[in-house]
Amino acid sequence: MSSYPARNLPPPPRSTAETGLSVDFIADLALKTIYVHGMSSGQEIASALKLPFANVTSSSLDLLRRQHLIEVSGGTGVGEALFRFVLSTIGRKRAQELMEQNQYEGPAPVTLAAYTAMVQAQAHTGEIVTRDTLKQSLSHLVLSDTIIDQLGPALNSGRSLFLYGSTGNGKTSIALAIGSMLPGAIWIPHAVTVDGQMIKVYDELHHRAIAAATNENDAPPGRMGLLRHLNSETTVHPIAPVATPMGERYDQRWVRIHRPLIVSGGELTLKDLALVFDPTTQYYQAPQQMKANGGVFLVDDLGRQRVSPRDILNRWIVPLEKHVDYLTLATGYKFDIPFDVLILFATNLKPEEMVDEAILRRLRHKIQVANPTWDEFREIFTREAAKHNIPFADASFQTIVTDYYTKRQRVPRGVHPRDILDELVEIAHFQNIPPSMSQELVQLACQSYFLE
Repeated sequence: MSSYPARNLPPPPRSTAETGLSVDFIADLALKTIYVHGMSSGQEIASALKLPFANVTSSSLDLLRRQHLIEVSGGTGVGEALFRFVLSTIGRKRAQELMEQNQYEGPAPVTLAAYTAMVQAQAHTGEIVTRDTLKQSLSHLVLSDTIIDQLGPALNSGRSLFLYGSTGNGKTSIALAIGSMLPGAIWIPHAVTVDGQMIKVYDELHHRAIAAATNENDAPPGRMGLLRHLNSETTVHPIAPVATPMGERYDQRWVRIHRPLIVSGGELTLKDLALVFDPTTQYYQAPQQMKANGGVFLVDDLGRQRVSPRDILNRWIVPLEKHVDYLTLATGYKFDIPFDVLILFATNLKPEEMVDEAILRRLRHKIQVANPTWDEFREIFTREAAKHNIPFADASFQTIVTDYYTKRQRVPRGVHPRDILDELVEIAHFQNIPPSMSQELVQLACQSYFLE
């Protein structure tokens, strides 16, 4: 059971009108469900659509029966929800026509208006991050108080955050830690319908769903109306609505997730920030910033993309200032969506060499992640040694600093201790000796790691 309270609980629709969808729209989805999965019970169809059977799915199935598109083929118990439905000849033809229009089948979508209202209701503005909370969340990193004091106000502002500095000093680690510390949970839809088009939002690769508790009188395990059971001969029981941790029923077209953290690096293009239309399936995937709504979107290694940093940053000017993003369907239909995303940019290039002053001005918080001091470098080395279960040896550490930094006028980087000790462990394993910070292993590791 999650410790997050189920705020902004979307109530289950009690009628087709409360779904925001038409009877015909739901009927088309039901028809495609039967076409893809074969003979299905009314409850199984409702479960696939994530809609209640009573007064919602049942109304669409009644419409399909009156149109002679589906037929009843027996049942597994008493009640219309347990009737099993198959396609008629004209029903199969109609389903094929629908699949040619788009191949989306599964949870029914929510409307754009419902999506907009939900994003605005659960915006993370006003949730203050304290200094103690921030220090605790970043305690696994060795950071100066200056950086902590700069990060706190930046996070509380909810505006963009620009992290810059030399490679290997923890910019990405800081950004990932920020993404993981956002409090609370949010609701996102499986899909949104806009101008009759389908846009998938929930993405198992990017979103971490929070499992809901179920009531004690829920249906037996294995018979939850899931489509994998459609060919089972076992008796189908009515499905109890899934309950939240608070024991309340909700609209299952929505998924409760941890606030998202979407990461994109050198592969990012401007196309990734637009609706992604699949010409085969004929429906859309939400762009990355839409999937990140309510959370964090990290643009890592800014300046390494094939598109210029100026073009990428220009893309964010309007959303960052107006908290609204604008998307366009392949049909040319344009619409706006709420933009409630903390954008983090991380780069090891000099900001003034990438973009002009006008763009830098709009990036409200610019924080340099500098090279560690020698005291910080020692602390990082000590922590990394402990992770490898290697006793820290001060004499060997001083040898590293003197021979491979001071004499060679090399500056320390936060990532060096981890890399050097990884190298040391690999050498020790090859020599079949216990890893240690002996002078011999330290010298071999540094000679292998540093380019002279």
